Amino acid sequence: MVQLIVAMVLFFIMMFGIGFILNMLMKTTWFPIYLFIIVLLPLMIWGTWDKSITFSENFTSFTFVDVLPAITALVGAYVSGWTIQALRRGGYKMF
Repeated sequence: MVQLIVAMVLFFIMMFGIGFILNMLMKTTWFPIYLFIIVLLPLMIWGTWDKSITFSENFTSFTFVDVLPAITALVGAYVSGWTIQALRRGGYKMF
């Protein structure tokens, strides 16, 4: 259980940091969320895919331990976009 909490915090911080940097460099507010959904989620699913079982069994084999860090990473990407947007509204032009 401790490992799950640590993984969730790390994934949140990692995606927040990557999203924040991407937002500053590319000046696109919600790009990290799109990147996460289009690239990282399929990579996670493909990496854990077992070819010896059926399609439906592959998706039902994911547990909350697999899903919770992915959800917290998505939340981190969203929070980074929200933070950049709030900084831009606050008058920070470099963001």
